[in-house]
Amino acid sequence: MTSGSQVQTHPTEGFRHEAVLYRGLADLVDRVAPFVKEGVDLGQPVLVAMLPDRLAALEKALGADAARVHFVDMAELGRNPARIIAAWRRFLTAATGSISPRGVGEPIWAGRRPAEIIESGLHESLLNVAFDGGPGWALMCPYDVEALPAWVIQDAMRTHPVVSPDLDRSVGYGGHQHAADAFAASLSDPPGFADEVPFADGDLGALRAIVKRLCARAGLSQDTSDDMVLAAHELAANSLLNGGGRGLLRSWTEPDAFVVEVSDSGSITDTLIGRELRSSSAEKGRGVWMANQLCDLVQVRSTSTGTVVRLFAWL
Repeated sequence: MTSGSQVQTHPTEGFRHEAVLYRGLADLVDRVAPFVKEGVDLGQPVLVAMLPDRLAALEKALGADAARVHFVDMAELGRNPARIIAAWRRFLTAATGSISPRGVGEPIWAGRRPAEIIESGLHESLLNVAFDGGPGWALMCPYDVEALPAWVIQDAMRTHPVVSPDLDRSVGYGGHQHAADAFAASLSDPPGFADEVPFADGDLGALRAIVKRLCARAGLSQDTSDDMVLAAHELAANSLLNGGGRGLLRSWTEPDAFVVEVSDSGSITDTLIGRELRSSSAEKGRGVWMANQLCDLVQVRSTSTGTVVRLFAWL
């Protein structure tokens, strides 16, 4: 391990959310290993979620200390970024009674699809909503400045209250307002060739049959088709219950994805909807939570005038 990154004890009061900018694998290890080793030396629970090549390099640098670290493949955990917050919550619950835990999570890497990067950025902003004001712990989020587009790095500066190395930010930290703005942002328009199916009360059986035919036409496997049909049904049922009693289903095929979109006139104010099952959002949140468990990616956007949810199945 080189000495390019100086170890600093991180405070345990509150949630410390830090973006760490690095250049290449060696620099990543140089910046992350001291943070991890410090946690091990302090007796803190430590979880590291990165791609396998990063994990292998970090494990080698840590030596014997690696046995006291929990390593998770982020390609699996973060396949759908909306599932990550629940994983951190489980980690913190398991660590209850321990010295303030710490983690490393890298949900954005070169090669991720554009929609995945956008949702990973939203996830990063929602971490502040989920954990600010709760028990103290530290989360380090590495960003490869050589491999990622400049706009991703700029977004990281908006979603992380701490950025290392300490830079003169051209954009300021946006806090919870950034999460609210991102949640209310418009998605790209559906293509002109998208199939459109309005639905209302009593149409759910026919709607499931339509989605099943569309999935078959897109070439999805039986299992994936069943998951998309169930997810679309849950969202449509929620539209009938909470979205004005009617909605619109659109679907289309992109070069690498089959997409189903459900929209209605309802409004969602809980930016964490579908990321955890919570009593305060159980009625509206169950359908979105199920969609996140069933689909490769889910995008949720809502304003005072309506809600759009998109389901993705990678081809």
